[in-house]
Amino acid sequence: MVDLTGKVAVITGAKGGLGNYVTRAFLDAGATVAGVSRSISVSDFEHPHFEAFPAELSSLQAAQSVFTQVVSKFDRVDAALHLVGAWAGGGLVESTDEASFDRMLDLNLKPAFFVMSAAAALMRPQRSGRLLAIASKTAVDPAPGTGAYSASKAGVVSLMRTLALEFRGTNVTANVVLPGTMDTPQNRAAMPHADPTQWVHPSHVADLLVYLASDSAASVSGAALPVYGADL
Repeated sequence: MVDLTGKVAVITGAKGGLGNYVTRAFLDAGATVAGVSRSISVSDFEHPHFEAFPAELSSLQAAQSVFTQVVSKFDRVDAALHLVGAWAGGGLVESTDEASFDRMLDLNLKPAFFVMSAAAALMRPQRSGRLLAIASKTAVDPAPGTGAYSASKAGVVSLMRTLALEFRGTNVTANVVLPGTMDTPQNRAAMPHADPTQWVHPSHVADLLVYLASDSAASVSGAALPVYGADL
């Protein structure tokens, strides 16, 4: 089992469909977790190494404030994981209005940029850390009717690869995971006639993120890692 004892991890979207699994996996691995969500409390994860940081990550200032609070309490940040993202409807590119496109950027790309910017500013003087984000299979393998969503997730991939290059030569790595459809309550509700046995279980994504946050993954950077399940 990967050991993250002594590591401090900031996890955005810590109580979401994926976030619940990731937070528990990091706690089980021995990490101290600063869980971030619009509505989160210590009672969501009754664990001595969990602390809640309620926040809305809609601006760079908000993201910087979260990391300032975490450093004030724990002195450092060893891993920053951005799990926040959402689907807000699809359609052909020519039938997607500006408001829908902006909504996808606001949900998927802008918060990732803000969180990674705030985390990178802390990790550069440390010369150590792990920057991790969740994108989507559609970021590299889009489908018709997903133009705005796929573009926003492709932006996350580009952001993380850029960070990997900007931190080259340090012990800071940046990687992005590309899941296929995940077996979450939200997806089951949205697609009641689909076969969830073909989907990716969130625990598998969580286990991969734990590894990528560990010292054993020090040589892995700039990777866009597919986790597609049966949806190849």
